[in-house]
Amino acid sequence: MSKEKSEYLINRNDNQYEVVIGLEVHAQVLSQSKLFSTSATKFGAEPNTQVSLVDAAFPGMLPVINEFCVKQAIKTGIGLKAKINKRSVFDRKNYFYADLPQGYQISQFKDPIVGEGKVILDMPDGQKEVGIERLHLEQDAGKSIHDLDPKNTFVDLNRSGVALMEIVSKPDLRSPEEVNAYIKKLRSIMRYLGTCDGNMQEGSLRADVNVSVRKKGTKDFGTRCEIKNVNSIKFMQMAIEYEANRQVDLIEDGQSVDQETRLFDTKKNETRSMRSKEDAHDYRYFPDPDLLPLEFDDKFIETIKKEIPELPDQKKIRFIEKFKLSPYEATILVSDLETSKFFEKVIEKSDVKLSANWITGELFALLNEKNLEISQSPISPENLSKLINLISDGTISGKIAKTIFEIMSKEDKDPSIIVEEKGLKQESDPKALEALIQKVLSSNEDKVKQYKSGKDKLFGFFVGQVMKESKGKGNPQLINKILKEKING
Repeated sequence: MSKEKSEYLINRNDNQYEVVIGLEVHAQVLSQSKLFSTSATKFGAEPNTQVSLVDAAFPGMLPVINEFCVKQAIKTGIGLKAKINKRSVFDRKNYFYADLPQGYQISQFKDPIVGEGKVILDMPDGQKEVGIERLHLEQDAGKSIHDLDPKNTFVDLNRSGVALMEIVSKPDLRSPEEVNAYIKKLRSIMRYLGTCDGNMQEGSLRADVNVSVRKKGTKDFGTRCEIKNVNSIKFMQMAIEYEANRQVDLIEDGQSVDQETRLFDTKKNETRSMRSKEDAHDYRYFPDPDLLPLEFDDKFIETIKKEIPELPDQKKIRFIEKFKLSPYEATILVSDLETSKFFEKVIEKSDVKLSANWITGELFALLNEKNLEISQSPISPENLSKLINLISDGTISGKIAKTIFEIMSKEDKDPSIIVEEKGLKQESDPKALEALIQKVLSSNEDKVKQYKSGKDKLFGFFVGQVMKESKGKGNPQLINKILKEKING
């Protein structure tokens, strides 16, 4: 496998293959009740405790559309710069599973609520636009549980009827890295909007991954395989790599790739056949007779538009223009809603550039080490701001700040109190520093002579010795200034 610029190519013999990827992302609508019933949607509830007669498909029970879920879908569509369809139709998608009590899923087929849109990805070599084919609303199925009993399968209908947004991308993605960026950007947009929490561990966001390969330079698409229900970005990337290589091996062996649905085995790191891929006609779609077409006017859409917050791309532009951050810094700081809030809280009372450096450096490293989200940060934005101010006003050096930061990570304490308690205040008295410098120079007269004869690099040695004498508390800028004056005579 080789990478030329941003290309992800698979090499076999004298051939190079390009990978073509499209995603069908299933995002759970952030709503307190289900799409067609008033049942709760709380995660982790006891099995079958959040099930109405509608969810369980009791005869005669009719679905009633949840207006809030409709608004959430429109919000997401606006965030994806997509066309909002003022008329959409709910269809019955017919298939049989034990955890699908109706024997069909209420979804949308020909007339979805949201049409074509786009997502802009920030890749290392520049931006990339990924097209959105559609977004439609549908209900989730229940959950089959196979590991409680060796002979029986149990069914939990808590998820039955939960509102999902299926966001279908165009086949514009060309590498596992682009898929990583796409999912993160999609999740970020929905979190900003408050339409999906994007929690992949809880199943709030998962994807069907469509993969095909073709020889580099070929315009026609190859036969695609669909990898079902992948609930982790890492697993998506691993599945794509395996599946793409599997298809290339088949082609190189003179075999054809069968269109099919596959599963990704996370333990064996391989995809395996599940069933032949169904086409739309296999599901016998037809308009749901219990639900009227969904229709609304421009006024309804405009009202929702007024609720749209500042989204990542807009915030990135503002951060660059207002705070003079680099595109890279801005991209990192806006990638997550909570991160951007944390940053803006810190800079209310402290230097912007220094704040950005500390958040993307020390704080991110701490959170990664402890496997924490920024919302769980052991250091509050208020106290981090105070720490940065202590650096800015010369009370402490950057080196001492790291020591204090470590203490703060164990107990979220006002850094000025830590400075006083530990006696970590920076030494900025010129006379005191001058005395330390004189001591170092007197103890290293041979090195002073070497420095004056042209060995300029020894200057760093003297700075280090003075810092050692000051027990790390000396003001580095002031040490440099006084030392230059002394040693250069």
